[in-house]
Amino acid sequence: MPKRVPTYGHCCASVQLLALGLIVAALLAAGPARARALQVVALGDSLTAGLGLPPGQGFPETLEKALRAKGYDVAVANAGVSGDAAADGLARYDWAVPAGTDALIVELGANDMLRGLDPAAAKTALAAILTQAKAAHIAILLAGMRAAPNMGADYQRRFDAIYPDLAKSFDVPLYPFFLDGVAADPKLNQKDGLHPTHEGVEKIVANILPAVEALLKGVKE
Repeated sequence: MPKRVPTYGHCCASVQLLALGLIVAALLAAGPARARALQVVALGDSLTAGLGLPPGQGFPETLEKALRAKGYDVAVANAGVSGDAAADGLARYDWAVPAGTDALIVELGANDMLRGLDPAAAKTALAAILTQAKAAHIAILLAGMRAAPNMGADYQRRFDAIYPDLAKSFDVPLYPFFLDGVAADPKLNQKDGLHPTHEGVEKIVANILPAVEALLKGVKE
């Protein structure tokens, strides 16, 4: 009988199937890949809108660049409107925070304080915003504001308590003071003394970045 020549086709096919199986198993173990960028909305007033700054230098745009530089696939929408009080932010919530939003940064209340509006009204409006975002399963970061000393001690006490009270009631993370390290610094603010320069915005972003990163890590796939 002629000597049988061994064939390796079946062996190679088996090895390929085994390798493919290992790859699939590894992918499944790693979890499903996100098919789109994380959608973040910054809902706020002129501090978010970037009043007095050139296009692209506002808080949302600067935050997006900082996050992307750290490897996050994220898009940060600028839903800031200059002059908005908390109630105005609530009134436009439905179109400012569209379906598909993964995370929401709420920066409202400064205009309520500057106009001397009742802190209870601002708190009610902010609570309604948080309620809607919670119902939509959106991750939330509440950015706090502080009353100016010239508003009086009683007003300052009532206003400053809004943000920690809401964060506790709704179990959401709080960034205590949006303008931390920037407020009252003439080098970081425009001539009006209220709105940050681009350098001021970069300072805000650098300070809040760890809180935003923690927020994004908590977003459910």
